[in-house]
Amino acid sequence: MSKICSKFAGGIKDTTMELFIELSAALLPAIALMVYIYWKDPVKEPAKELIRAAVLGATLCVPVALVEHFVQTALFGPNPESVSLLGTTVQAFFVAAIPEEAAKLFILWLVVRKNKYFDEHIDGIVYAVYVSLGFAAIENVFYVIGSENWLSVAVTRSLLAVPGHYAFAVLMGYYYSLYHFVSPTRKNAAMVLLMPVLAHGIYDALAMSGEANPVVGTIAFGVLIYFCIRMHRFAAGHIVALIHKDQNQPKETPTDYIA
Repeated sequence: MSKICSKFAGGIKDTTMELFIELSAALLPAIALMVYIYWKDPVKEPAKELIRAAVLGATLCVPVALVEHFVQTALFGPNPESVSLLGTTVQAFFVAAIPEEAAKLFILWLVVRKNKYFDEHIDGIVYAVYVSLGFAAIENVFYVIGSENWLSVAVTRSLLAVPGHYAFAVLMGYYYSLYHFVSPTRKNAAMVLLMPVLAHGIYDALAMSGEANPVVGTIAFGVLIYFCIRMHRFAAGHIVALIHKDQNQPKETPTDYIA
């Protein structure tokens, strides 16, 4: 009997350890990028405000998933037999990019609208990143935990998907700050949502193209890597531009960092 109990306890221990490792692999990429943007911010935001932004972003995951399921069913039916390249592109924008980025923008607005610490241009990016990475962290957990090839999924998403959410957030936060602090024009208001949706939609369309055509998917994967590199350089330029603006130094054009 004691041997059976020991074996059972050992099984629980192994399962717990495996779950801990998978959970760590799912959460660490988002946490690392949160630490990075916190480090980049010259005047740190209060930890409680950043945690609030991340937690509210995390709460989006389940309701957004339900909305995406509803939109997917409405567009393609409950059991789509095949998906074309046009279909994957429609999914990328209308099922994923638009619902996710619109929900993140709503939470960003809730986080900063009465936040007395939202007083610098770079703050728009910081809060947008924490909202987006809170969402990305929980989304990553759903993808990684229980997956048969969880390590492969975790590595791929840590290199592409989670940094993608980070870059989309930088774009959202940049234009949010432009609208709030610099010029509250209709153009800037539109760009707050349009830019992250475009970046997110293009990213997903390239990533999902292999579902419709493996050959096109292979080519698209190479294009996706190039797109991600350019997108992150673009995002880095926006971060530097807003930091310089806050420091009253000559503003460097974000496009200077895209060459």
